[in-house]
Amino acid sequence: MLIRLVKLTLEENKINQFQQVFEERRERISNAKGCLGVALLQDIHHPNILFTHSKWDNEASLNLYRNSELFIETWKRVKPLFKAPAQAWSVQVK
Repeated sequence: MLIRLVKLTLEENKINQFQQVFEERRERISNAKGCLGVALLQDIHHPNILFTHSKWDNEASLNLYRNSELFIETWKRVKPLFKAPAQAWSVQVK
């Protein structure tokens, strides 16, 4: 299993807009082939810093999603809300 963490630093006035897009798409992302679930986390001291935490069968499943129309459309909607470039890590539980 692969875990994908993505740090998103948003413009302070764009947090609610981002959360709305995420909620609209959460189920579709979770239903992507190989996805075992996705969650949105928020930093307790910096509310404009959010993280997506998703679980995947393997890296191939993640890459299939990252090349999907759903990801491309979602990214186009959320990227303008960022204050800084997104950072991402793919990790596994040991």
